[in-house]
Amino acid sequence: MLSAIGSIVFFVPRQLSALAHNVLTAFVQIWANKVRSLLTVLGIIIAVTSIIVVVSFVQGFGEYVTNFLRGLGTNLMVVYPESQRGPRGERLRPAEMHIQDVQAVTELCSSVQRTTPIVWTRAAVEYGRERLDGVELVGAAEQFQPIRNFYCDVGRFFGAMDVENAAQVCVIGRETLRKLEADEGILNEFIHLDGQRFRVIGILETKGSFMGENQDDQILMPWTTGVKMYPMFRDYMAFYVEAVEEKKVAEAEAQIVRVLRQRHDIQPGEANDFGIFKQDQILKEFGTIRLYATSVLAGIVSISLLVGGIGIMNVMLVSVTERTREIGLRKSVGARRRDILLQFLTEAVVLSTLGGAIGIGLGYAVGYVASLHPSMVPVKVPLWSIALALGFSAGVGVFFGIVPAFKAAILHPIDALRHE
Repeated sequence: MLSAIGSIVFFVPRQLSALAHNVLTAFVQIWANKVRSLLTVLGIIIAVTSIIVVVSFVQGFGEYVTNFLRGLGTNLMVVYPESQRGPRGERLRPAEMHIQDVQAVTELCSSVQRTTPIVWTRAAVEYGRERLDGVELVGAAEQFQPIRNFYCDVGRFFGAMDVENAAQVCVIGRETLRKLEADEGILNEFIHLDGQRFRVIGILETKGSFMGENQDDQILMPWTTGVKMYPMFRDYMAFYVEAVEEKKVAEAEAQIVRVLRQRHDIQPGEANDFGIFKQDQILKEFGTIRLYATSVLAGIVSISLLVGGIGIMNVMLVSVTERTREIGLRKSVGARRRDILLQFLTEAVVLSTLGGAIGIGLGYAVGYVASLHPSMVPVKVPLWSIALALGFSAGVGVFFGIVPAFKAAILHPIDALRHE
């Protein structure tokens, strides 16, 4: 095969560019020293593989989290009471939020589509001989379903009549069901929440875990029932707000602030006694974190490219020494310094780019194998990471190949021909 490639190089038409000729010559040299070439680019291969794997995993996880948050609704806001504090951190006035505030926001804010009061606590759950402590208990209105996309795949969610009558009914998450060692036969059976008897009317569809929080380990009930069981929430109530669309979130927020400040008799210049958390804040913050994480991890891994580049420079210096007589012969028949410089520089770039291409292939393979695991998020390899890896590989070839190429270019033809 070596002779065949050599023949191709020898019979290259004159109209073929010098660059193409140098590339073919580089492949001849690589093939002639296969093992040495492989060991030379091993550092580049490892570096590029690591970059592709790190970037693809970070991007894949980022896409998973972003899609999950969007599934929760980017037009979702949480309004909660927040005590006003003085310059030294002392409480100036107590924070209160009543159901009338929620109703006023629903009626007076045109950019608000839905609201639901929220009563959140933890309770002891008993079913048969099983008892669980500290289970998340959420009281809400029937609008909680469309706002948070929490639907029942068995039974039903509580309705407006259940909320109005403060019915002692509940819907239960799959993880809580598992911990109670129960199955779907629990439907229409009774459980005890902090000693109160509740009828299970529905089982929530599986939502999965997010950031360490298992969304299936909770129980939902009407907020009126929650306030009846825990009266302290009557004057300290948070609520969810869903804007009519994502573009109206800022407008909805302004309307909520205006209505609540007016209802709470907050004078101009005074701080709000409530807070508003927007779902899209998480997306923006997470996007920034993902960008920093990708840049830092890829930068750390890219340090190994320097190791690979040093290896290429050392081997190219050895190659210049081995081919000194060839350089002298080429110069004696008219080759210029820039021709010799371009030849050896091209060989270094081809060597490093070839290592980069192999590294990209291995990176894809590692990502594909990892994505086969059922618990693994989908691995995504962005095109910019491939272009960046190849660009860095070629750049390493240029940077570390310039010294050997320059050394070859400045050789005197007579001294080169005399070299043993």
